Amino acid sequence: MAVNTLYPTDYQLHLFHEGNLFQSHQLFGAHLFKESEKVYTRFCVWAPNAKEVRLVGNFNSWNGEGYDLHRVNNEGVWIIVMNQDLNDCLYKYEIITSQNERILKSDPYAFYSELRPNTASVVYSLKDYDWQDNYWMQRKEKRNFLSEPQVIYEVHFGSWKKHENGDFLTYREMAAELIPYVLEHGFTHIEILPLIEHPFDGSWGYQGTGYFSATSRYGSPKDFMFFVDQCHQNGIGVILDWVPGHFCKDSHGLYRFDGSHIYSYETESDRENQVWGTANFDLGKGEVQSFLISNAFFWIDYFHIDGFRMDAVANIIYWPNSSENLENPFGIDFLKKLNIEVHDYDPTFVMIGEDSTDFPNVTAPVHYGGLGFDYKWNMGWMNDTLEYMETPPYSRSGVHSKVTFSLLYTFSENFMLPFSHDEVVHGKKSLLDKMPGDYWEKFAQLRLLLGYMFAHPGKNLLFMGFELGQFSEWKYKEQLDWNLLDYEMHQNVNQYVKQLIKLYKRSKALYELDHMHEGFEWIDCNNSSQSIFSFIRKGKTENDFLLVICNFTGVHYPEYKIGVPVQVEFREILNSDHTDFGGAGFINKKTFMALEEPFHGKPYSVNVTIPPFGFQIIRPVKKRKERKGNGKEEVRSHAIGRRERKQT
Repeated sequence: MAVNTLYPTDYQLHLFHEGNLFQSHQLFGAHLFKESEKVYTRFCVWAPNAKEVRLVGNFNSWNGEGYDLHRVNNEGVWIIVMNQDLNDCLYKYEIITSQNERILKSDPYAFYSELRPNTASVVYSLKDYDWQDNYWMQRKEKRNFLSEPQVIYEVHFGSWKKHENGDFLTYREMAAELIPYVLEHGFTHIEILPLIEHPFDGSWGYQGTGYFSATSRYGSPKDFMFFVDQCHQNGIGVILDWVPGHFCKDSHGLYRFDGSHIYSYETESDRENQVWGTANFDLGKGEVQSFLISNAFFWIDYFHIDGFRMDAVANIIYWPNSSENLENPFGIDFLKKLNIEVHDYDPTFVMIGEDSTDFPNVTAPVHYGGLGFDYKWNMGWMNDTLEYMETPPYSRSGVHSKVTFSLLYTFSENFMLPFSHDEVVHGKKSLLDKMPGDYWEKFAQLRLLLGYMFAHPGKNLLFMGFELGQFSEWKYKEQLDWNLLDYEMHQNVNQYVKQLIKLYKRSKALYELDHMHEGFEWIDCNNSSQSIFSFIRKGKTENDFLLVICNFTGVHYPEYKIGVPVQVEFREILNSDHTDFGGAGFINKKTFMALEEPFHGKPYSVNVTIPPFGFQIIRPVKKRKERKGNGKEEVRSHAIGRRERKQT
């Protein structure tokens, strides 16, 4: 490659400033080029208000004299091409501002960064990783995320598990430990708290400086590629938390990059994020749009990431410091543009919005007036459900609508049900400890809560540690309380989680029509006096349905009548009160036939045993024809889910 081809074309620069250069990471940052055995290193940066830009690093003793970047256009793109192979070298940009201030900045497009607390960028090539996930990538093109089971395990890499001396596990060590664990429990995806480079551990990655740099806390970018590759080879999807709304204000980062606010809004009231102490991206600026949309393409291309969970979407839809929820047209237009471009580039990529507001049509296609997300976190369901569960059982009749209200809107969007890290930190207590009552009652209600979650329409996301029955809330400086698995009740809840996920994944009625009215039908939502809810979940196939019963009080009912739609034989296939799960053992062991007694508006009814704080799934028994040796046919009954019965 000739040296003069290393420089950008006018068309590339035009697209970048216009907001439409979606591979801008291939132009900006540090790149190695080879021609006739000679290696060149090119550095390119956008700094429109700089008087001078110099390259400094460990290759020139951090002295930028003689290493001046050349300004290639009036809009402030600067370039230098070095006749050196600077692979693995540390570097920064020395910027002389219009006020003659000298500042040192990390590269916004760096592919690798120094281990914190150091802040230099690293020249690093992302080429030549030998991916082995072809089967996953090909299969993904044929899948329909909406009609498949999704159980997402949300993980903070720094605190899932640690070495005895407190050191982090590396990306490769996490591949060896986390992937078998996820497979054992049956999760379909791993969602990772942000892995972009960030200076402060306590931000959990949500306040970043290096959007194109997988954090060096856990190893190199190619080590992270190995982790994703191993996930895919084992049939596990990988979702990243992504933060395109705001960034941290550390001096080496994007804030006042060239002495002025080129990445954030110029007006202080719009720029300063008072909640998090960060700066808000100026989403109406073309160069910022190119930067962020390119970043999405970057994680798809180089790391084979399967989806983003976009943090704080409300902070983009509305002006951040407005108490009146004033819509931000720049933010709304950016979200639409982002989702259009990402889905055009990779139709299999899943965009999940964490929006805490009632802004309409978040998951509707842009051409129908929506924002274009694939999923929206159902924050209303999460808040109402946890408030209901934290209410003492004897008072739950007074907040009955906390359970029923979600079904009034749950099909208005494609929802994901989240019990995320935000709900088990900062004094909010763990899921188990939120449950009122004594030791046994807490575990019984946790099992009930999880069962209700999996039976409710929507995909499922849970933060690490819930499956252990942690009493303590999440502590990002410590690993999970793995020692809890030495105790019987914690072993029991862990076994329950495995069985619940297994049953969920085998039962199409629990996931095929998550986003459609046809997939759900109340049996009884009005029994506030006993706090018992019953409903039907349906699959696409006729007569593929499940009966679900949730008893939110500690009262045991030896015989309880519910209405059913057909007169067939039924069998209980999951009961959270089974002794294997730590329950009291009030289960329905035998099959039972529906009676010709109309009830709950249904033509038939059944009588079942309902345990205290019980979650139950009941399935109709199918009939099959079995051919005997004499050619005659005999009809015999067998239960769907026979394997589940054996295991429970």
